[in-house]
Amino acid sequence: MTETSSAANPLTAADQPPTLGAGLTFHGPLSEARAARLIGRLAATGPATVLDIGCGWGELLLRVLDAAPGAKGTGIDINGADLELGRRLAADRGLAERVEYVEESALGTTRGPADVVLCLGSGQALCESGPESPYDPAVVLRELRRLVRPGGRVVLGEGFWQHPPTDAELSRMWPGAHAGDHLLLDALVDLAVEAGFRPAWIETASPEEWEEFESGYRHATEVWLAAHPDHPLAAETRARVDRQRAQWLGYRSVLGIAYLTLVPVD
Repeated sequence: MTETSSAANPLTAADQPPTLGAGLTFHGPLSEARAARLIGRLAATGPATVLDIGCGWGELLLRVLDAAPGAKGTGIDINGADLELGRRLAADRGLAERVEYVEESALGTTRGPADVVLCLGSGQALCESGPESPYDPAVVLRELRRLVRPGGRVVLGEGFWQHPPTDAELSRMWPGAHAGDHLLLDALVDLAVEAGFRPAWIETASPEEWEEFESGYRHATEVWLAAHPDHPLAAETRARVDRQRAQWLGYRSVLGIAYLTLVPVD
């Protein structure tokens, strides 16, 4: 294989467009203030084990471990790059000996049960989904009930419709969006109760949290596009960013995120 020097290759690493989401703290609309409240409630239960489903780089996982010095954690994800970032963050914070990042599917996982189970925007990792198996939050909740120890806590971050979406609203969202993609908040909470939980805390992401996340998701890439309009990768990057932004503006007033802190019924 012939090596190509950076001098001969016009697309060096420094010239590449930033990855969407680069620089985010949490991969979701979660503010520092809300995260601190969540972590405080979880740490107060004195957990010994924490399991993070679809953890990404596991920022919330690491913060829970930092607030609960006796706890050990496991993060599961299929994105190796995110997991590697998580390992670096853990090492930087002196938590490397207390957390394991595992690159594997969470479907049917045997990594539980744990005292705290986190699943923020990652329910799809716990159930079969596809054209013949639509995403089913009831399955997700049953799996989370299986994975949490008696007396433990589950934090589920899950999308919900703020009102039943119209056909016109659905047409502005992601490709193939339909009303069955999400539930209304009351129906989602009812499913949690049916799965064997009591909803100890129900909260939803604010418009400010959504805007901070969505704009932050594109920020570095938008700035790069403004400075490199004629770059060889600008056209495809611009199309991807414009498409993502249009989808967000389409669901901005319709889709919400609920953060449910759930306690299993004995």
